[in-house]
Amino acid sequence: MAFRDVSLIAHVDWSVNPTKCWVAVAAKQPDRHWIITELNNVSAPGGIFRHLVSSLQVHGCVLAGFDFPIGLPIAYAQKVHITDYLSALVNFGYPDWESFYSPCDFAEEISLHRPFYPARPGGAKRAFLEHSLDLSFAQLYRLCEIAHDSRRSACPLFWTLGSQQVGKAAISGWRDLLTPALTDKSQNLTIWPFSGSLENCCLPGNLVALETYPAEFYHHLGLSFTSPILKSKRCHQDRLSFAEPLLSWAQSHNIHLKPGVRSDILDGFGDCPEGEDRFDALVGLYGMINVVQGHHPTGEPLAPYLSKIEGWIFGQEGHHR
Repeated sequence: MAFRDVSLIAHVDWSVNPTKCWVAVAAKQPDRHWIITELNNVSAPGGIFRHLVSSLQVHGCVLAGFDFPIGLPIAYAQKVHITDYLSALVNFGYPDWESFYSPCDFAEEISLHRPFYPARPGGAKRAFLEHSLDLSFAQLYRLCEIAHDSRRSACPLFWTLGSQQVGKAAISGWRDLLTPALTDKSQNLTIWPFSGSLENCCLPGNLVALETYPAEFYHHLGLSFTSPILKSKRCHQDRLSFAEPLLSWAQSHNIHLKPGVRSDILDGFGDCPEGEDRFDALVGLYGMINVVQGHHPTGEPLAPYLSKIEGWIFGQEGHHR
């Protein structure tokens, strides 16, 4: 019953580049069916919360998923004496933490209060980060980022190099979206799991933000990138091959699609660089709906350090150490 008051579900494929930031939105209808109403570019990412609230058709709660990390690795938090992520979040970028959001150009700049590295490629080594933070690379992973049978590991927060890196997206998301909304009490923002259980967060009038990982949802939805042949979401032809499964999933789960969304699916999300972002925005929304409809567990964490410091990926099952 955690989701009885959820009236709008959104999934944002976040990026520091606005042309690659896309949102997919599903609205609950008066008959309680869901309709996917939009798959659009987010031209002003910092205003996405107000856009979603203005899109509500039925009074209730907005559930918004973002594919950037939300939370801190426990080993790092212990080093800097952080016991509550939300309390720390609103201080990052301010006195004592003014350089937190500035990725380091050089190894000698890395510190516990300036942990993101490197700012750009060229001579960067993981060993520099490990040495300066006095943490092994394995300790920089949150539990939810570790590989399991259905997917490879995600990239740890502070290592900002490579195609899989998510640290710069986290900087943008925390600094430009989450912190301003948290400090603006009129937005009624709660962030799962730090603000409480899903049942306690998803109340009428609330805006609930949570972390997603589209690669986690691929398996939930039966989308395979390895069988019968290797595929890539970056390849237009491979995205086209997912059109039938995506349309069939929506039909079998009683999800209606606006004509424009259906056309995007049939077109493989366009033969363009941002096609992969549009794909992940919609797949992330499908995965969230799948959980909201009760077809997959929420992944509600049990260990206090997960719900207070590290956070969790929505819909991910796992051992909660």
